[in-house]
Amino acid sequence: MPPYDILRSYSRSLSGFAVMKGRKSMSAEITDIVKHSPAFRAGVKKGDILISVNGHEISDVLDYMFYSAEDRTELLLKRGEKTLKKVVVKSEYDDLGLEFASFLMDDKRTCCNKCIFCFIDQMPPGMRETLYFKDDDARLSFLHGNYVTLTNLNDKDIQRIIDMRLNINVSVHTTNPELRCRMMNNRFAGEKLKYLKMIADSGLMMNCQIVCCPGINDGAELERTLDDLSELMPNIQSVAVVPVGLTKYREGLFPLTCFDKSGAENVICIIENKQRECLEKYGTRMAFPADEFYLLAERELPPTEFYEDYPQYENGVGLMRSLYDEVVQAMEGCNENISKRKVTVATGKAAEDFHRMLAEMIMDRFPQVEIRVEGIINRFFGETITVAGLVTAGDLIDQLKGTELGDELIIPKVMLKADEPVFLDDLTVSDAEKALDIKISSSANDGFEYLDKILGISY
Repeated sequence: MPPYDILRSYSRSLSGFAVMKGRKSMSAEITDIVKHSPAFRAGVKKGDILISVNGHEISDVLDYMFYSAEDRTELLLKRGEKTLKKVVVKSEYDDLGLEFASFLMDDKRTCCNKCIFCFIDQMPPGMRETLYFKDDDARLSFLHGNYVTLTNLNDKDIQRIIDMRLNINVSVHTTNPELRCRMMNNRFAGEKLKYLKMIADSGLMMNCQIVCCPGINDGAELERTLDDLSELMPNIQSVAVVPVGLTKYREGLFPLTCFDKSGAENVICIIENKQRECLEKYGTRMAFPADEFYLLAERELPPTEFYEDYPQYENGVGLMRSLYDEVVQAMEGCNENISKRKVTVATGKAAEDFHRMLAEMIMDRFPQVEIRVEGIINRFFGETITVAGLVTAGDLIDQLKGTELGDELIIPKVMLKADEPVFLDDLTVSDAEKALDIKISSSANDGFEYLDKILGISY
C-alpha cells in the first residue's frame, strides 16, 4: 500500500491529537484505545502521553501515521511520572487503535493569501464561525483531498512531502509568477511555483485546480497555464478549471465579473485544444472544464469517455454526466411495481434544465409518476450564485411555500452539511419540513439513489 493510501486510511479512523505546547516536538494525550486493537493488546492505556514512534519525535499527525505503519512499532509513552516503552506488533499498515482529542495534533494552517476571488471574503455576516475559516493546510490535502496553494510551505516542508511519498492537490490558478502574486495578494505566490516542478521531478502525482476569472487568468493566460502544467506530465494527474463564483457581498473587493456564454465557450475551446494535444502525447486529456462552463455556454454535456475515470469529480467535473448515466442504468434495471406518485425536485438555477430533462426521461419510463422541478433563485448569496450546494433553507421556503409540491420534496444532499441535516443558513431539514408541510428527502449525486427517492423505493 503506497504511503498516500496509508495516511488516507488512517485518517478515517483517527480522532486526532491533543496538543501539549512548549516543546520542540509535540506530545499527544491518548484519549481512548480501540478494544482488542494492537495498542490495547500491548498495554497502552487511556491517559498515556505519546512522545515518539519508532524513535521519531512526532511533530504532527503525518509523522504519527507514517512512522506507525511498520509491523513492529515502538511507542515511547509518559504515564504519570514514568516513561515507558511499549512494542506493538501488528500487520504492516494496520491501525494501532489509538484515539486522540483533536485531529491534526496542532492548529490547522490558515491561508496567508487574500485571493481576489476568495469565496469566504464574499460571505454574508452572521453565519456560523467555521464557515469563515480559511484553510490552506497541506496535511488536509493528503488526508481529505483539500486543495492548497503551497504559499505557506517551505523547502523543508516540500522535501518532507517527497520523502513520505505523498501525492498532493494544488490550487495553481496561473503559472505566470507575477499574475499569481497579484491574484493571491501574496508577494511569495509566484516563487512557490517552483515546488510544482520539485514535486513532479520526484515522481509524485498532483491534481490541480484553476479558478478562472474573466479577463484575469482566462484567454492567453489560461493557455500558458495549461501549457506549463502539461510540461510536468505525466505527473499531473488532472486539472480542473472552474468558473469564479461571485456573491452580492463584494463591497470593497477586487472588481470581477461572471462568465457569460461567449466567455464560457472560449474557456471550453482552450481546454479542448489542450486535451487533444495531451491525449495524443500522454494518453489522457489532463485538463477538464467544470460542468458549469457547459451550462453557461449552453452546450451539450460531453460523452462519458470524455471524463476518463472522473479524476475531478469532487471539483464539479462530470457530476451531471455521471448522474445521467446512472439514472439510465437504474431505470433499465428497475422492475419494481411503482405506485402513483407526485414529487418535486428542488435544485439550483444552473442545473434546473438538466433536472427537467431527467424528469421527462423518468416520467416517460414511469407514467404514473409526476415530477415537478423547481430551480431556486439564490437571494441569500445573490442571483449570480446558481449552484445547488449554496441554496439555503430560507430561499427554499420562501420560493416554495404555498406551492403544490406533491408527496415529497427531494433536494440534493450538497445543500446540507456533510454530517448533519443543516443548511448553510443553520436551518434544519426539520425546520423546512414544518414550514413547507412536506416530507423532505436528500439525494446524493448518485443516479440509483436519485431514482429510488423519486419513485419512493426504500430498502
